[in-house]
Amino acid sequence: MKSKMSMRSRHIWEGYSFVGLWIIGFFLFMAIPLGRSLYFSFQDLKTSREGLIAEYVGLLHYRAAFTVDVNFLPLLRDTMKTMVSHVPLILIFAMASALLLNRHARGRLLFRGIFFLPVIIASGSILKKLLEQGAAQLPIFMEYDLYSKLRLFIPGDVLVRLLEYSDSLTLVMWDSGVQTLIFLAGLQTISPQLYEAAKCDGATKWESFWKITFPMILPMIFVNTLFTMVSSFTKADNHIMNHIRTVVFGNNNYGYGSAIGWIYFIIIFFLLGIVFLLFRKSLASMEGRG
Repeated sequence: MKSKMSMRSRHIWEGYSFVGLWIIGFFLFMAIPLGRSLYFSFQDLKTSREGLIAEYVGLLHYRAAFTVDVNFLPLLRDTMKTMVSHVPLILIFAMASALLLNRHARGRLLFRGIFFLPVIIASGSILKKLLEQGAAQLPIFMEYDLYSKLRLFIPGDVLVRLLEYSDSLTLVMWDSGVQTLIFLAGLQTISPQLYEAAKCDGATKWESFWKITFPMILPMIFVNTLFTMVSSFTKADNHIMNHIRTVVFGNNNYGYGSAIGWIYFIIIFFLLGIVFLLFRKSLASMEGRG
């Protein structure tokens, strides 16, 4: 007699089958290094001929991050500001690009490849070199002195913010390749019959987007929000990551580097938890309707 699995149980098993390899890889390759870094964060490590000598110092490194290190908190603030400003821009640009690429037109496969190309090229050390050479900045704002020309019409504080966001458009386009593909995959799962029924009822394209498209791709928005936040916190030009790299490899201060790394991890985990709570109700309601 065949056992019948509910749709929820089937989805759970499918989910675990997808993440199973990652879980195995985590325990094989990442669990031990993470545990050692947590252990190091409570130790004062000194190098010797026999290796690292650990001396327990408790929460000394954690207190030093907030009371002694004059760079940590300002760099953390700048990192948070960059995340808050870039994540919405990336999501909006990725969704707009996906809506355009989802249309039936000639050469759409070519354009999809062009949008994803920066993910392959502009990553890691290559992206870092491009940023050092100023490739991520648009020269039009400096060449034509747009600040002086627009200052007559827009308040200075507002204009500075607008120009900063405009100057980061290159980075937004570079960082939206994966999100665009995820949105595109979500759009292609929506049945065209829903749009036909809405059109017969007199709904406009704007109404169809908010009543059909947006609710249907809400899980993709959730995934892209998490992915974009994690990517923003770990990208090549991240201030905190560079600070940790300097502390560990430049100053050979492994204990303090581990401590600020765990502080950074806890902050990221807390912010991701807030995103989970914000999307939880909407996703649960959609699952109940499914």
